[in-house]
Amino acid sequence: MSLLTHLLACLFGMGSWVSINGLWVELPLIVPQIPEGWYLPSYLSVLIQMANVGPLFVTLMHRFRPGALNETAVIYVIISLGTVASFLLSFFWKETVVVAGVPRSVALLILTFFLAAVDCTSSVTFLPFMMRLKPQYLTTYYIGEGVSGLLPAIVALIQGVGVVHCINSTQSLNHTLNSSNHSMTSDLRAQYQPANFSAEVFFFFLSAMMLVCQVAFLLLNYHPAVARENPSDQYTNGLKEKSQRNRKWAEQKPMMDPYRPSNQKRRSGFGTGAYSWMQVIYIFVILAWTNALTNVVLPSVQSYSCMPYGNSAYHLSATMAAVSNPLACLIAMFLPIRSLLLMGALTVIGSGVGAYIMGMAVLSPCPLLVNDTAGGVIIVSAWIVFVLALSYVKVIIGVILRDEGHGALVWCGAVVQLGSLLGAVTVFPLVSVHSYFSSGDPCSTKCV
Repeated sequence: MSLLTHLLACLFGMGSWVSINGLWVELPLIVPQIPEGWYLPSYLSVLIQMANVGPLFVTLMHRFRPGALNETAVIYVIISLGTVASFLLSFFWKETVVVAGVPRSVALLILTFFLAAVDCTSSVTFLPFMMRLKPQYLTTYYIGEGVSGLLPAIVALIQGVGVVHCINSTQSLNHTLNSSNHSMTSDLRAQYQPANFSAEVFFFFLSAMMLVCQVAFLLLNYHPAVARENPSDQYTNGLKEKSQRNRKWAEQKPMMDPYRPSNQKRRSGFGTGAYSWMQVIYIFVILAWTNALTNVVLPSVQSYSCMPYGNSAYHLSATMAAVSNPLACLIAMFLPIRSLLLMGALTVIGSGVGAYIMGMAVLSPCPLLVNDTAGGVIIVSAWIVFVLALSYVKVIIGVILRDEGHGALVWCGAVVQLGSLLGAVTVFPLVSVHSYFSSGDPCSTKCV
């Protein structure tokens, strides 16, 4: 296999969610400077779900007009849109417009919607495009998708976003008129450290990452070394055959698993027919469930689950979770175990650990072992195990569906977005409307 193709597939996958992931990690720096304040995350959740009109349109086109949609052209458009929107954010994210007598960050919200539309639509276009390459490159693509969360987190860490210093403050109590003495109590107050560079520079970085994704996609289409990696003769270089090739993607016969008997009886009308309809439903239910948990539900309560154990526990859990995603993809590259039983077992393990994390978030600001070092160690370890287990499951499902053909990968992307949507609809009212969760003070020395 070509090392260059692996690198390009990774960089291509990196562009899938780098913009929205970058926006999330930059929130502590953005929020104090805009009128929406900490209501912004709620607005972002709504905008991201509204942006699912993109994948809905693509999925319906594949269903009712197979072959009519030029997938390559769509990918060029959405990557270009993401690059331009990230670039414009650098200049307009702080600009406000008075709407109904109240200042609003209209430019920020509109550009965020475009970024969300780009990233959501990538789920149903980037994955099917990977049908052009050998199955091994799909895992590399997933590594890149994991890096799309890791890289912005590392840059934000260098930037110093959300770093808290606990400083002493004194408070005078029990003043009396007859005595010059008064009692003093020492208290710790959280003070956020100024960033090492501005949000404008960070958005320029996101724009550059999208540009890198654009170049990687261009090379995946035209570089001779990549052309030699095409699994089928129908994928040949040349402008003359491109439109014909795009039309064939929806019609092509899926590549068979080399370990699957060629004379195996079809068990369903899905893909190659290797799986029964019950197994197909089982796979897609797990896919929706794991994406709901990893993309929306648990990330929405990460600060509640970790902050009571201290700012270090929060930042360490966020960083290690971002590292665990591409690590799980790397493990899946060398150990691609396609067992449906193992998939279910890992989903149960990941969900169980996720339930513990959710439980600590509900108990915030006084979760279990809140004043014990072991509490911080357990919550950080829980986040690592949670992300590792469910990220591995998602990659294996992607590998399985890749062998079922182009249409299966389109449905894979659609179910990913559906799971995220259902997760957002479930958790948004709990976090933002009913306020069932209470934040812990990163500088608190005791639970009250």
